Amino acid sequence: MTVRIEKSKAAGRVKAPPSKSMAHRYLICGALSRTSVIRGISASKDMEATISCLEGLGAEIAVSSDSVSIGGLDFNGELKSDRLNCFESGSTLRFLIPICLLFDKEITLYGSERLFQRSLDVYEQICKTQGIKFEKGKDFVTLKGRLLSGKYSVRGDISSQFISGLIFALSALPEDSVIEITGNIESASYLSLTINALAKFGVRISRKDERTIYINGGQKCKNRTIGVEGDYSNAAFLDAFNLFGGNVYVSGLLKNTAQGDRVYKDIFPLLERGCPTVDISDCPDLGPIFMAIAAAKNGAVFTGTRRLKIKESDRGEAMKTELAKFGCDISVEDNKITVPKTVLKTPTAQLYGHNDHRIVMALAVLASVTSGEIVGAEAVSKSFPDFFERISALGIISEVKKEL
Repeated sequence: MTVRIEKSKAAGRVKAPPSKSMAHRYLICGALSRTSVIRGISASKDMEATISCLEGLGAEIAVSSDSVSIGGLDFNGELKSDRLNCFESGSTLRFLIPICLLFDKEITLYGSERLFQRSLDVYEQICKTQGIKFEKGKDFVTLKGRLLSGKYSVRGDISSQFISGLIFALSALPEDSVIEITGNIESASYLSLTINALAKFGVRISRKDERTIYINGGQKCKNRTIGVEGDYSNAAFLDAFNLFGGNVYVSGLLKNTAQGDRVYKDIFPLLERGCPTVDISDCPDLGPIFMAIAAAKNGAVFTGTRRLKIKESDRGEAMKTELAKFGCDISVEDNKITVPKTVLKTPTAQLYGHNDHRIVMALAVLASVTSGEIVGAEAVSKSFPDFFERISALGIISEVKKEL
């Protein structure tokens, strides 16, 4: 899908889409209960992945509008499918690998090759130590064996999704466990989301300190009817129009949230006022929109960018390629990205989405300033399928061209 965006400004009120991070977690908690209802589930590819995988594992699921009735996952029961399609969802894959290891049955999780380029080393090492089958190919991983309770040591400078996945699974095992986090801790806020989500379903996880997580075994998620809060990660792309003459109010965002991406509210003014140095190690999903704003405003230096390489695209390199079309030459180093202040020009070449929803949305914001055409815009279906409809309703002039 190609989208042409003309120079235009956004104005109006728009509701933030539901938090993808919370929705993944609530769906897993709901599956671990007898029966729960999760309200506010978007029709995105990532949600489709988690729902279909949980259904394959045996959860009873009924989808109605934006609500999902879910529950009944039985580790001693029969699988509905032993092949689970994660599409391109890293959360689905990394959260569900430990859940699959509660069944002691051979299960294959598969998806895009790009997804399986992202590391699974933490789980591979655990499986090797415990004698569990772990066979990884270019677009799949096959598992067989039962995860054990006990003491786990996990590096803090890798994705927090590994630790979250272990927390979900270990809490369902009969015996107690402990996870010790070593080294620098990145994406700590996402661990809080997992612990908070489980707490809402009656599962208590305790922390002696930021590095030590105690997990009582034998816990069962209680039945809940719960709504998913608004997503700060995607709201940032809507709010960004306000930095370019827009007048947009984004509703549905919980003020007292554990979402780490709420920091965009503090970072946007810094980008508008000067050329700040910003550590984004705890909010890598905001990297593309931060870089886009910095290019159009006063420049910035972003540190803690190493993990941008392992997202849906190599986001630093992808933004370097696309921002060059606006006349901005950014510098991408191992763990730092420098964006110089630039007088944006209208791109004469087509912009490319790099199969990355956040790259597409960041480019859409910039294109509203200069005009531009984005190829591969369908990538927004991963997390925000109606993004272009939403910004069109706000006054952004766009034309969607679907390829035949």
